[in-house]
Amino acid sequence: TRSQQQPPPLHMEMDVNIVVLGTESVGKSALTVRLLTRRFIGEYGDIESIYSHSFLVDGREITLNIWDSPYSETSLFEKKVQWADAYVLVYSICDRASFNAVSRLIQTIKSAKTYLNTEKVPIVIVGNKRDLHHRRTVLSEEGRLLALNTNCHFYEVSAAENYHSVLTVFHGLVNRMKDIKPTTKRPLGLKGIVKSMFARRRTDSF
Repeated sequence: TRSQQQPPPLHMEMDVNIVVLGTESVGKSALTVRLLTRRFIGEYGDIESIYSHSFLVDGREITLNIWDSPYSETSLFEKKVQWADAYVLVYSICDRASFNAVSRLIQTIKSAKTYLNTEKVPIVIVGNKRDLHHRRTVLSEEGRLLALNTNCHFYEVSAAENYHSVLTVFHGLVNRMKDIKPTTKRPLGLKGIVKSMFARRRTDSF
């Protein structure tokens, strides 16, 4: 008799809510749009946007909901902390103040998560504008040391020059989330927080 074939594994889905934070002109939107479109666009206004981006990893559909907002927007910070599963904190290697702001953001996020009795949340520190190394004011070692001291991951990238380095940032974040987040689809919970902000919807594969 022929052995029965095993049924194919169930298609699993996972939503990950990511907030991208950093001061003005560090390349937050350039980083996000580079991931979504593979293209680099250098100039952006201060526009609050949420993007949804789906891809397959090991047969599992992963949907990233990425909230990109101006640094000056403070009224929604608590809601962002409640909404987010993970954070991408961006600074420019040419801007010392933006690096100091990331250090403060880490402490603010960790304090808020502790207050909300939320489990440890993945945070990735990204030093952007690596292509402008001749204007560097923040050493790579400083970024790595900050990440080490705060239990975060660290990357240096150039959103202007390299799509794959940006891909690595988000792919690494997803790999961390796969081990700690259940494989269930859940509502975004954005109504009343952000209205009509899904700027684009793309379905790609890594």
